[in-house]
Amino acid sequence: MGDVLAGFHATWEFESDSVRIRFERGIRTPKLFQSLGERRVPLEAIAGVTLTPGRRGTVVLRAVPRPGADPLMEAAAGQLKEASDPYRLVLPADRETLAEYYADELSGLLTGDGDPAERFLVAPPETPRQFKAYDGKASFDGKAVSFRWFWTGASSAKWKAGDQSFPVTGLSGVAWRSPEVFDDGHLRLLRREAAGEQPSQPDQDPAAVVFGLGYGPVHESLPFAAAVLAAVRAAGAAPVTSVPAPLRDPADIAERIRHLGELHRAGLVTDEEFSSKKAELLAEL
Repeated sequence: MGDVLAGFHATWEFESDSVRIRFERGIRTPKLFQSLGERRVPLEAIAGVTLTPGRRGTVVLRAVPRPGADPLMEAAAGQLKEASDPYRLVLPADRETLAEYYADELSGLLTGDGDPAERFLVAPPETPRQFKAYDGKASFDGKAVSFRWFWTGASSAKWKAGDQSFPVTGLSGVAWRSPEVFDDGHLRLLRREAAGEQPSQPDQDPAAVVFGLGYGPVHESLPFAAAVLAAVRAAGAAPVTSVPAPLRDPADIAERIRHLGELHRAGLVTDEEFSSKKAELLAEL
């Protein structure tokens, strides 16, 4: 088609084999859209197209993603709020006729039957990625997920287990819970060798981080989860291997010492505890 349709917060460019979605970066644009930036959605990843009335004099053109085709939507598992759905294009109501034309044109190009895709067809968010949860910092370099626990927030079970590193070859998937839907959100790594044995509560599970109240917002934690999920699927049936924890990032050590200093100044950590823990952190450089 080669046409472009601009709506609120996004522009759709119709190509011969895909729809390229470019999200705006304005202050009114949902942060998830800004984080995603641009996405190319192959036609085979679209199961259908709908056009419905929107709010306050708008219409909504939506590409219905094919199940199993997009790692972002698979990780979201239906938890995204309507306004944060990257497959919706909101347009003024006076452009309804134009939107109907594109809906018909796009529907005519679809050849899929809507069955679940056997593999991801939409590219995952790029790595490396990281975000701060309530109880630790999560990092992903494309090959392994690392959790670095915070002095405050992390449970005694996580402190006892120590900082963690999980190669994607040892994972079977991820479970993401939105902090906007549940009281507390979390990202849990599903380990193949520990299937059915992981603690029921994510705050007690060293393979999970907990977030909410400004920690691990959707626009940071969901793309992270999607990137990990895509890497796990790409690893396929690779054998489970263990790898040593990566060397500490000096910036991470500095951040933890700064956080420790705040606790010390607040009187939550004694002089002895502060000196001991600071020495331990410096020894890891």
